Amino acid sequence: MSEKVVLHQKNDQAVRAWFGEGPITKQSRLRLFCFPYAGGNAQIYRTWGTSLPRDVSVVPVELPGRGPRLKEPRYLSVTALVETLTAIMEPVLDKPFAFFGHSMGAIIAFELARAVRRVHGLEPEILFVSGRRAPQIPDTDPLTYDLPYQEFVLELERINGTPKEVLEHAELMQMMLPLLRADFQLVQTYQYLPDERLKCPITAFAGVEDDEETPELLAAWKEQTSSHFAMHRLPGDHFFIRSSKTHLLDALSSALKT
Repeated sequence: MSEKVVLHQKNDQAVRAWFGEGPITKQSRLRLFCFPYAGGNAQIYRTWGTSLPRDVSVVPVELPGRGPRLKEPRYLSVTALVETLTAIMEPVLDKPFAFFGHSMGAIIAFELARAVRRVHGLEPEILFVSGRRAPQIPDTDPLTYDLPYQEFVLELERINGTPKEVLEHAELMQMMLPLLRADFQLVQTYQYLPDERLKCPITAFAGVEDDEETPELLAAWKEQTSSHFAMHRLPGDHFFIRSSKTHLLDALSSALKT
């Protein structure tokens, strides 16, 4: 087997690890890459394709340290994660694409859009950001990723992102804790650096009952694009992505229609 064939197979395996079979096997007009919130995995987005336009291929991104990649080292910084993603996803940028990210995923999607522009000379057709303030607005809350166990669990309860049955299940919590701490560290140590505005449109989604990532903080995403900006306020708290899933997918469908 030639070195070129071996390299191709390795690249193909890497693409599948991060993006599944979709980008390789499915024919579509546009690929929508979806990035999870802290502690989340690709499963969040597995069913979205049935509610979006047929010519849009939903590509849930599986980050290391979760799902089938549970044993892989977790990323602790946005910069390192985005650098890896920018290189890995080059083969799947061969057709129009868009990014969606909720909370932690919004920051990953935004920084990836800037990195892909810088490295590959491409931008998403549209960037969807959800449940996360504009990156130029600093989060001044105290760091929580390194809190003692009981205090960290109380923080998880407060933000309402982890199911109660998981919080009360000691074995599940021991399994989830390293991932949650790593994701919180990734988000809480993120540092925004100014750059040229994106040329693609940005659409933001905010939970009207989200006390921390408020609609007002999300409205400032308009400063990150020289194109069109839109914002949708949806019923629910920070995890309206679950409680208002139908409304969210309806808005995405309208934005993605040709």
